Amino acid sequence: MEKIRILWADDEVDFLKSHIMYLEERGYKVKSTTNGQDAIDKVIEEPFDLIFLDESMPGLSGLETLQELKKIRPNIPVVLVTKNEEEDLMEDAIGSQIADYLIKPVKPQQIILTIKKLTENKKLITEKTNKAYQQEFQRIFASIQSVNDYKEWIELYKNLIFWELELDSSQSHDMENIYNMQKKEANIEFNKFVTKNYIHWLNNPESAPTFSHNLLKNKVFNTIKEDKPTFFILIDNLRYDQWKTIQPYIDELFDLKEESMFFSILPTATQYSRNAIFSGLTPLEISKKLPQYWLFDDDEGGKNMYEKELLEYQLKSNFKDEVKSSYSKVIRQEDGMAVINNLNNLMKNKFNAIVYNFVDMISHARTEMEMMKELAKDDKAFRSLTVTWFEHSNLHSLLKKLAEKNVNVVFTTDHGTTQVQSPSKCIGDKQTSTNIRYKAGKNMQYNEKDVFVVKNPKDAHLPQANLSTTYIFAKEDNFLVYQNNYNQFSNFFKNSFQHGGISLEEMIIPISFYKSK
Repeated sequence: MEKIRILWADDEVDFLKSHIMYLEERGYKVKSTTNGQDAIDKVIEEPFDLIFLDESMPGLSGLETLQELKKIRPNIPVVLVTKNEEEDLMEDAIGSQIADYLIKPVKPQQIILTIKKLTENKKLITEKTNKAYQQEFQRIFASIQSVNDYKEWIELYKNLIFWELELDSSQSHDMENIYNMQKKEANIEFNKFVTKNYIHWLNNPESAPTFSHNLLKNKVFNTIKEDKPTFFILIDNLRYDQWKTIQPYIDELFDLKEESMFFSILPTATQYSRNAIFSGLTPLEISKKLPQYWLFDDDEGGKNMYEKELLEYQLKSNFKDEVKSSYSKVIRQEDGMAVINNLNNLMKNKFNAIVYNFVDMISHARTEMEMMKELAKDDKAFRSLTVTWFEHSNLHSLLKKLAEKNVNVVFTTDHGTTQVQSPSKCIGDKQTSTNIRYKAGKNMQYNEKDVFVVKNPKDAHLPQANLSTTYIFAKEDNFLVYQNNYNQFSNFFKNSFQHGGISLEEMIIPISFYKSK
């Protein structure tokens, strides 16, 4: 392994010879200098992995030298070494982005620990994470084979995502393939579980998980009874792993009251799941009770144009007294600014629903644009892109303003997405829906092992465009492609992020409850 290169700048460097010999005996390559200017010159001339910098030197002080070093090599970790324990100095040093702080006299063990922490940290974390996941692997495998309850599936999925994020942050590439195989196996078993239980759940809600259509009533409306406004924020198309990567930003602003999960209905598509969330009705019930707000897949027009009206219907159905509410949908920059500018008025409402439509746009753009395919080439990249959006979003700006007020904030989504890999042939007429993770139509031909078939849509609380309508839902990582131009469309959609079918990522989705600090 290549030696770690260390620069040590100290005007009393002669007293450090024993330390330098100690490090060299352990394989480190150490160069020394007696003043700040020489340290700057050496950093310009050659590369170093770490710098020890005395705080008090003739000429440039340690902090002055640090400022110049940061201009030249901003990413080299610098450790300030000093006799001074004054709090002001420590604050100045931390503000100048030192990597660590040692008080003289330093012991050899302190130096070694600091070096390992700053230069071998990733390697040590990776090794420990690999070992921990290897120990956990068998337990997760046993759980996948034995789980038989939706609550256990939720816990298993949360555990899988925990390890996915751990392996991701530790850059543990050796374990990624093993993890992906285990997650794939989990989705195979989850599909069997959902196929077996889904119809029963919808018709026996007392034994079922919370689904889209009873989410607000079961989990959210209790907050309306509190003497402060509730902001219900729905980020479309957001998977649990993506939620966990933006959650730290929200934890900085609010106190977490509860974190929970619920199941999206099938199809795991916006037209069905989000309309169900806001109406408190299944798609079949919407089509019957509120037909003016329901469009079938092959009908022209936007399928989520009436969420405001559906929310008002549900509020009236659940509360005797009028609940002052609002609904906002953020698609463009100006939509987000309008919500922020209207915040004082929103504070007068008991319930404010805000839908952010950005993550869905990422997934669609990723399918259609070559540049986006590179930016969101896999789950890890998709998470990173989601975090970048959130950091600079109007939503983040809104939350900073909300954090100054006394509010409840609920975060959730309508469904997740999965990266599809395996094309499955499907044949249907012109009225068959175009979504590649589910189809609704008549006289369809398909590979039965790749899909969950619902021949009587009413059993799954789904509306029928005609008497012979059948629904099929893609399992695992399959996607449905028509026989015409099969190869072209298989290549076009492969590795894209899609929703509508059955997978852990699409169906088990987060909802988190926060209050002001």
